[in-house]
Amino acid sequence: MNKTLKIDGLDCANCAKVLEDELKKLEGIKNVQVNFVKSTITFESEDVQQATQQIINLTKMVEPDARVFDEKDLTKKKFNVKLFVDMLILALGAGIGLCACFIEMPVWAFWLLYVLGAIIIGYKTYIKAIKLLFRGIINENLLITLSIIGASVIGEFMEGIMVVTLYSIGKILEGVAVNKSRKSIKELTSLKPDYANLIKGKTETKVDPKTVHIGETILVRPGERVPIDGKVISGCATLDTQSLTGESVPLNCKVGDKVLSGSMVLDGVLKIKTTSEYPNSTLSRIMNLIENASEKKSKTETFISKFTKWYTLIVLTLAICVWGIKWAITSDFNSSLYTGLIFLVISCPCAFAISVPLTYFSGIGNASSKGILIKGSNYLDACTKLDVVAFDKTGTLTTGQFSVEKVEVLDKKLKEEDILFLASLGEQYSLHPLAKSIVLANKKQLTEVKNIKEVAGEGVYFSFKNKKYFVGRKSKNLESTAVELFRENTKIGVIYLVDSIKESSYNVCCQLKQMNIKTVLLSGDNKQVVTKVAKEIGVEESYYRLLPEDKYDWIVKNKNNGQTKIAYVGDGINDGPSLIVSDVGISMGINASSASIEASDVVLVDDNPEKVITAIKISKFTRKIVWQNIIWAMGMKVIFLVLGTAGITGMLSAVIADVGVTLVAILNSMRALKYTPKTHQHKCDCH
Repeated sequence: MNKTLKIDGLDCANCAKVLEDELKKLEGIKNVQVNFVKSTITFESEDVQQATQQIINLTKMVEPDARVFDEKDLTKKKFNVKLFVDMLILALGAGIGLCACFIEMPVWAFWLLYVLGAIIIGYKTYIKAIKLLFRGIINENLLITLSIIGASVIGEFMEGIMVVTLYSIGKILEGVAVNKSRKSIKELTSLKPDYANLIKGKTETKVDPKTVHIGETILVRPGERVPIDGKVISGCATLDTQSLTGESVPLNCKVGDKVLSGSMVLDGVLKIKTTSEYPNSTLSRIMNLIENASEKKSKTETFISKFTKWYTLIVLTLAICVWGIKWAITSDFNSSLYTGLIFLVISCPCAFAISVPLTYFSGIGNASSKGILIKGSNYLDACTKLDVVAFDKTGTLTTGQFSVEKVEVLDKKLKEEDILFLASLGEQYSLHPLAKSIVLANKKQLTEVKNIKEVAGEGVYFSFKNKKYFVGRKSKNLESTAVELFRENTKIGVIYLVDSIKESSYNVCCQLKQMNIKTVLLSGDNKQVVTKVAKEIGVEESYYRLLPEDKYDWIVKNKNNGQTKIAYVGDGINDGPSLIVSDVGISMGINASSASIEASDVVLVDDNPEKVITAIKISKFTRKIVWQNIIWAMGMKVIFLVLGTAGITGMLSAVIADVGVTLVAILNSMRALKYTPKTHQHKCDCH
């Protein structure tokens, strides 16, 4: 059974990794994951209650300052109270320690106040260091503990107190910055409705959205979010869908319109007949994609996670080597030990361990606020390396909403409306976009037909007034989107349809070209239509009359054994194979087929192809920040290590630099959450 627990007071990503590694050693518990950014622990166990207690007990041992509780527990501690208490204890300890350093007093009184102050300031650090050391784990808590002990041994009392004080202040500030980021990210995913107004007869009841079934009626008033997908059966209103799609322009809806869960009603009252259950509704699917995004990590994030595990041990070994070598050369024990202590202080891995996962999660959170759901940081990284973007045509670059352009009558006894009527008799049961358009164009009253049989890729066979009909496509030489009507194997009419290009499609190819990314159109439509669309929107290459397996083969062939990175953008169930085999599969619309969403790596909530550009730009910006933080942290640490070894800087400078580097990296990470790429508002003229 799966279970999710919340964890409070865990403000260090490296500590979260250590805790996760220890939890994985527990018997009877599988697939444990500690998510630092979301503050959750997920696991599987046959005995959830016992496993939960084991996790709580072990967490108290490894992270004394953290608290684990059930998601339903509403009595969790407030961060502001904890912050106040921590600052009060820190001020008390620092005051006592500094008094010992600056006020003349007997030796016994000095040591009493000095030790008392040091313990008050850093008792949590020392406890963690000792507990983890007994479990064979060495991390930054041990580095700081050894630093104050070493400083005391060589008589650098004031520096010893200041090192642990500044480190503790740094941890508190890191916690504040991290929680601010968590709060910003949480706001992006706080759309879940608490209730649904269920209507039964004349009775209205507030119920849990999870208990509402398909076909039931719900009422949504101004200021409320639509809890479940449905169709409007009464009323009209203006909807704010920005939280879902990122589009700020409100939408007007009326009777017969579909509405997505998560939309906010700004005015008017809507009665909605539900078309899905809560777990399958748009909002629920979006939340699941966002919440599971952190499980699929990029190579960079995975490397940093493994790197920090060994980093502290390497630093401790280097510090001992530096101390030993300098002592052997200079014979100055105190000076050599002081240099080694600088190594310990400056080398804490927090800047790497916190900023990298925080940056990726901020980037993914930012994308989700703009209606782009990236399933993991590995796919975000993949978006930065694309060489080719291949598009499906219908429903992706075009609206997929066909209209009848003209009707060709081949039987002199019939009129255009007769051809439309006969074709609609067969198409009335089909879900194909062309079929729906033909039925919509028909003005006559439809009736039931006999022996109806739909053949995928061909059309519909049926009987009407003792005559056999076929509506679909048999000819191979039609040079436009058309549907043929046959009566007893004789063609009696052809219906020509046209599909309009999406306004946003005109900019996509132009912007991709500016980013040095090649564009390709892969379509099952005929040559004339595909060539026309490709030329109009500026696609560099186009291929027509392709079956799903042809698109799949094209992608495999052109990947050049992984040398060429290809993204495929599609919206239908037939796009599944291509979405899977491409380096980045992008499905259009959260209401696209479940198969295409499952197969894809990126899901666009609406059907705007221009968001492919936004996804790529956010990915590039996020990855740039990741490397900025890595280079910044590594560069500053190397500089201060060199300066410390040369005797130019001391322990205070080292700890200030370490705290400063971490805070700058965290603040830089938050830029990924606020970044908004520039996009064209009008048609590009570069083609």
